[in-house]
Amino acid sequence: MDINRRDFLKTAVVGGSLVLSSGARPADASMPRELPPEAVGILYDATLCIGCKSCMYNCKQFNSVEGGALYSKGATDPPYEFRTPQEIWDAPKALSSKTLNVIRVHRSGTGENKDSAENGYSFIKQHCLHCIAPTCVSVCPVAALKKDPDNGIVYYEEDRCIGCRYCMLACPFRVPQYEYEKAFPQVRKCQLCRHRIKEGSFSACCEFCPTGASIFGKVADLKVEAQKRLELKPGQEYDYPVQKVDSGEKMRRPVSKYLNHIYGAKEAGGTQYMMLAGVPFDLLGFHKNVDETFLPDLTWAYISKIPAVIVGVLLVGAGTWAITSRNKKADKEE
Repeated sequence: MDINRRDFLKTAVVGGSLVLSSGARPADASMPRELPPEAVGILYDATLCIGCKSCMYNCKQFNSVEGGALYSKGATDPPYEFRTPQEIWDAPKALSSKTLNVIRVHRSGTGENKDSAENGYSFIKQHCLHCIAPTCVSVCPVAALKKDPDNGIVYYEEDRCIGCRYCMLACPFRVPQYEYEKAFPQVRKCQLCRHRIKEGSFSACCEFCPTGASIFGKVADLKVEAQKRLELKPGQEYDYPVQKVDSGEKMRRPVSKYLNHIYGAKEAGGTQYMMLAGVPFDLLGFHKNVDETFLPDLTWAYISKIPAVIVGVLLVGAGTWAITSRNKKADKEE
């Protein structure tokens, strides 16, 4: 079907206008500065982690990620079901589109002493931190990433995604991953088992953690629990809650020496996934210099220009098409 110059220019401008109207939303208007009272999250205590990777297995299982039982066989008997090595052999060392939650280990020197920066080792659990003001949400031009106004969870709507991957560039923790291996790829990240919370449950990584290294609860309660632990003396006996911060189930054990820092309490303006450890977090793979301000204030200065650039490209394309068509018409007349 033929299209004349006027129709082409009209289509270009209308298309650009739609991009502007759908993508341009100031960070100040869309990003919260405080969490809702019912915001939920996770407190991870590296000193309690034994590196069993039950959290990794069950994350895959309950989120239908490759390598998990639900993905391969549709199993419904958590936390474990027998699989042949060919079905479940999966030992990832970093986040990927197939691994939304990963346990890594830091070793130093002889690696003999747990939770020691010298001649020791420490486990660390990495997944989305669910920022109070998430940069991934602020830079997404089509609102495929959103923050739940009730519980604060940063979640993803795949049907809106256009695959631009700005979220991957913007995240200060390098969390979002892309399914490069698929014909119809999506962005993948921890969504804090949002689907399970809707059903009255909670995150699988916490439910199946045998030592209480990962506990689920309201962010306000988790902060209180984290601060309480920092005030404990090394060697002191303490009843650590298991699964949930307000759980009646406790596990008594001696307190290790903590680094006096709750990672996630202030980083990137604050997050809903907070961590305690006995080893500096930069050694565990987390940047120690993540800005404590609300990062969307910075990212919007750049992302707000993208729709205008798209319109400019469309107009340049329209102009080029018009000139080319005119030259072709002139050649034919000659």
